[in-house]
Amino acid sequence: MKMQLVFFALAIPAVACGQSVTSCPMHDPHEKSAEQHAAAVDSRGDHAMGFSHERSAHHFRILSDGGAIEVDASDAADTVTRDEIRSHLKHIAEMFASGNFKTPMFIHDVTPPGVPMMESKRDLISYLFEPTPKGGRVVITTADPTARTAIHQFLDFQIDDHRTGDRKGDIPPGLTK
Repeated sequence: MKMQLVFFALAIPAVACGQSVTSCPMHDPHEKSAEQHAAAVDSRGDHAMGFSHERSAHHFRILSDGGAIEVDASDAADTVTRDEIRSHLKHIAEMFASGNFKTPMFIHDVTPPGVPMMESKRDLISYLFEPTPKGGRVVITTADPTARTAIHQFLDFQIDDHRTGDRKGDIPPGLTK
């Protein structure tokens, strides 16, 4: 009678087998995929926005009545980037107000959460461009609870995909994160 050895592959976390997560072959495809996605978002974003993500800082704010998209030039003396930011954000406010979300769909290569509802409730949402000393912001407001939830979903997605580290989630009326 012959003996056969049978080996079973166990799902052991990389750190348990003495490897770092980034050196574990099972984690490599996910790590590379996330890095490739981030690089693609940055590249498409630079193209769509008309300025470099490396010369600017994005923030997405969750507010009790909606939220805000804020972009500033990293260098206060960089008036070219500041002006490009302002031009882009003015255009975004106009596009969003008309229900056109093609730019974020292009940048992220997917329809961001909240967009279908924001499109359908566009008459209940206000998009106001405001210049800031180093760039600008689009303030998004609504009194409609369903539209507000959609705005928060949209901004939460932006926070994740742009890797800003901003605070996420719904908040009670009257508060600001």
